[in-house]
Amino acid sequence: MPAAIAPSTSPSPSPSGLPESRTWLERVWASIADRGRPYADVPAATLPQLDRARRLAESLLSERGEASGAAVARELHDAVCALQGDDRPAFFRFLVERFAPKPETLRKAAEAWLAEPSIEAAARLAEAAEAPRQELLRRMNLAPGGTAALVTLREELLGLLRAEPALKVLDSDLRHLFASWFNRGFLELRRIDWQTPAAVLEKLIAYEAVHEIQGWDDLRRRLAADRRCFAFFHPSLPGEPLIFVEVALVQGLASAVQPLLSRDEPPGDPARADTAIFYSISNCQEGLRGISFGNFLIKQVVEELKAELPQLTRFATLSPVPGYRRWLERQLASPPEGGLFRPEEAAALAAAAGKDDPAEAFRALAEGGWWQEEPKREALRAPLLRLAAAYLTRPATDKGGIDPVARFHLGNGARLECINWLGNTSGRGMRESYGVMVNYLYDREEIEANHERFVHSGQVVRSPAVDGLLQLPRVAPASPSRSAFTRLLGGEQKASPKPG
Repeated sequence: MPAAIAPSTSPSPSPSGLPESRTWLERVWASIADRGRPYADVPAATLPQLDRARRLAESLLSERGEASGAAVARELHDAVCALQGDDRPAFFRFLVERFAPKPETLRKAAEAWLAEPSIEAAARLAEAAEAPRQELLRRMNLAPGGTAALVTLREELLGLLRAEPALKVLDSDLRHLFASWFNRGFLELRRIDWQTPAAVLEKLIAYEAVHEIQGWDDLRRRLAADRRCFAFFHPSLPGEPLIFVEVALVQGLASAVQPLLSRDEPPGDPARADTAIFYSISNCQEGLRGISFGNFLIKQVVEELKAELPQLTRFATLSPVPGYRRWLERQLASPPEGGLFRPEEAAALAAAAGKDDPAEAFRALAEGGWWQEEPKREALRAPLLRLAAAYLTRPATDKGGIDPVARFHLGNGARLECINWLGNTSGRGMRESYGVMVNYLYDREEIEANHERFVHSGQVVRSPAVDGLLQLPRVAPASPSRSAFTRLLGGEQKASPKPG
């Protein structure tokens, strides 16, 4: 696994802020396009913009020369950028309709496969089924800056899909190509620190999606000695992080995010830390939505941190539970058979709120700054923690599906380790989850087995502490002498490490 590359060891940035290797490549492609311009079929600039873009798309797909193709791709890139208003979705519709697979060719290939289902016939069928749009998009990528332009194009396209569902096939083509172009093998892991170019640091401030960065002082604290930040980059998007993770080096499992975000606490000594807490993971490019980077990022960062700081024994997240409050409000509106609250919870809620109906009592208590008032806080604590455990461990087939953050980490092989009371008392934290946060534990020896359990059976591997909230029998820890494969088959769970 390649080591993390600090920005100081990367290619020196040019005055434009791009690495020199990239600007050299841009110049090469621009030179090729310039030389190919006399040989390219470029329609007149006097045509209406939409008509010219359509003509350029047809010309690009028919080009055979590399230089002329680069010239047409550049002209098409400029023409698409120039489209305004309704011309833009009209051009997307043109791509869908004009460059679809040819029905007759597809039918013949399908009939040939049905008559003789050979490997060769299947290959011809697959070739016939691929829309010419995909080849057009590949050629559009030839233009200088073509990859970035296509990512931006998809970002715009995603905003149109609800109103124009016919465009979903174009989105599917782009997603298919991006899955190859942004394959893990092409990604570069870099550590971000205070020496990273300001242009990249500014993007971190802009792209942070979990815990907003409040300016440069806040960012400096997040990049201090007891913090780490890593990001994936792609050669075609220089200076543009694709996804980044923020890490706190601490002692014990962190149960609340506000202390981690505080600028008042002096940096700790990373050499004394025993736990790495992943407290924020942010995707940066909306146009790459659905292209998974996070699972690779976390696993590689775990290896990087272990190599740098061998004394680290735990790698865990401190994660939000963004769907919890919406789910609980639905449960309150339509309680399950037998009721939502246990008798002792209902009695505590009724006593604190002065209302007999437990749902009404809950709603009355969970208003305003309830967490700052001890009677309300203590009445709500037990039901909110238990119901959070129920929400996070319910079958993925339940209405509404599994929580998106839980799906991400459990699918990566993490274990649901701890559910934390008032872990995030920010406005967003209270609105989304009544302040509840979760630790997902990445046990390097158990990741693969946990992943297999989750993807094959939907089993949420969890700690005895979570079972305790659900009042389930404690599961015996797995024998250390047994293999991970045996543990997988047996469904055993490793005992939870004691929180610090």
